[in-house]
Amino acid sequence: MKAFFSNVWVKRFVSIIPVFYTIAVGYLCYYSIFYDIHIQDRQSLCVIVSAISLIALILMLYTRNQLLTKISSFLILAAMLPVVVFWMDEKHLYVPIVIAGVIILLFSGASEGKKTMLGTIILLSYIFGALGFYLFNSFFVTHAKKEILKSGVSPSGRYRYELINTEDTSGGSTSIVIEPNYADVSYPYVTLTLKDVERVCYQVRPMLEEEVKLDWSTGTREEITKELNGISDDIRINLTDAEFEAYNIDIDRRLEISGINLYKLIEIGKSASDVDPLKLDDLSESQLAVFDIGKDVSGKYYVLEPTSEFYTEIGRMEGDRIFLSELDSKGYEAFSEMHLDEFGYTLYDLGKDNTIALSELSDSQLAELGVSESGDVLKFNDKICFRYYVAELEDYYNTEKKSISFDLFG
Repeated sequence: MKAFFSNVWVKRFVSIIPVFYTIAVGYLCYYSIFYDIHIQDRQSLCVIVSAISLIALILMLYTRNQLLTKISSFLILAAMLPVVVFWMDEKHLYVPIVIAGVIILLFSGASEGKKTMLGTIILLSYIFGALGFYLFNSFFVTHAKKEILKSGVSPSGRYRYELINTEDTSGGSTSIVIEPNYADVSYPYVTLTLKDVERVCYQVRPMLEEEVKLDWSTGTREEITKELNGISDDIRINLTDAEFEAYNIDIDRRLEISGINLYKLIEIGKSASDVDPLKLDDLSESQLAVFDIGKDVSGKYYVLEPTSEFYTEIGRMEGDRIFLSELDSKGYEAFSEMHLDEFGYTLYDLGKDNTIALSELSDSQLAELGVSESGDVLKFNDKICFRYYVAELEDYYNTEKKSISFDLFG
C-alpha cells in the first residue's frame, strides 16, 4: 500500500482533483466581483465549505511536489482576494478556504524563495486591496439613509421592485427601483444576485411623506406601441447594422452630416437653429455638393472630389468612384478630415444614423427585436413609470454582458 501511494503516477493523477477545487475558487472570485451574496444558513455552509477545503488540503499536501498542486497553491489565495474584499462580512464562507490556501502555500513543494516572493506579493495585495476598497467607499461612495417602504415581484415574476425613501441633505427622494428577477444564481444555502443591474425607473424630490400608490398591470405589445406613438411619432430605437440589413434599410438611407460649421449651414440655406444632424436624403443635389457629395441615378451617394490622401487612407486606387456606403467608420473619419477649416477643425462630420423611428417598425419586427407579446406595466400614483416593452427594447437588463466598473465597488 505504501508503495502504491508513493508512486509518482498516482500522485500525478490525484493532483488533478485539487484542480477542480481551484476552479471552484475561481468561480467564487468571479461571483464576488459581479454578484452580491445572500446566505440563508451560515453554520451549515461553513461546515460544508470547511469539509471540502479539508479534503482538498489533504490531497494537495499529498501531491505538494506535483506541478498542478504548486500552481494551485499560488492561485487559490490570489483568487480569494476579491472574495475577501467584496464579501468581507461573510467569514463563514471564505475563512476555511483562506486557511487551506495559506497552509498549502507554506507546505507546497515550490522553492522557499518562490514561496517567500509570492507570499509577500499576495499579502501586500490583500493589505492594499482592503485598504483601497475601504478608502474608495469612504470618499467616493455616497452613504445616504435608505428606507425600503415596499418591495415585491411583478405579476409575471420577471421583475422585482422596491419603493425606497432616501434621506439626504437636499430634502431626500422617493424612488422606484426595478431589477430582473431571473438573473439570480442559487446554490444550497446561498443566493447570488447580480450587482449594478437595478434601474431607478421613477424618482421624485423631495421625499414624499404621503402613502404612495403602486399598481401593476399587464400590457400588450400592440397596445403599448399605440400609446408610445400617440405620445410622439419620432421615438427613436437603436438597431444594429445586422438588424437594419434584415429590414432592408440600406446604409444610404441612414447617412447623415453632423457638427456642421455655421458657414456651411448658411451656404445650404439653413441657420444655426436648424436640425443637426442632417440626413443626406433630405438634401438637394446642390446642397449635397456643398459637402463634397454626389448622388448617382440609383440614389447611391459618392465622394465628388476625393484627394490622393483620402484614396491612400481607405486603400483604394485613384480615379475610383468612392461610394459612401462602402466606407467603414475609419473611412467616415477620413472623409471628414478631408474637409477642414483654416484652424484645422472639421467643417462637418459624416456618419450613419443607428436609430429608427418606432412608428416605422411593424409588430412582427418588434417581436423579432425581443419585445414579448405582453408583460408588466407599473403605475406610480396613476402615472406609468415602467413598461416591460421599453425595458426589453432598450435592453435595460442585459444579464449576459458583464464589465468591470467602479459601480461594482459601491
